[in-house]
Amino acid sequence: MTRSELIAGLAEDNPHLTVSDVEKIVSALFDEMTVALARGERVELRGFGAFTVKRRQARSGRNPRTGETVDVAQKSVPFFKAGKELRERVNKSALVSAGAKKNGGVKS
Repeated sequence: MTRSELIAGLAEDNPHLTVSDVEKIVSALFDEMTVALARGERVELRGFGAFTVKRRQARSGRNPRTGETVDVAQKSVPFFKAGKELRERVNKSALVSAGAKKNGGVKS
């Protein structure tokens, strides 16, 4: 799902909001999450998951094209851990889909 698909889906589900209003809401949400992560804070969405920032130490890497050793600086990367409810819903959905394939497309 892309950002524009998310906005379109939310606008469709909430006809009292304009597409531009939904776009502003989604942008504000993502901006606040980004600012919090940049400060090193944890962002938790109950039932969905948690975003954190992990630090990667400086290391020596290798340029795959030339084979030359290069220094890779320390960096911070966002990390997402799915919540229990999300994992359960995804697994349940996967089981239903697998059962449908096993039964020739008929959901059990």
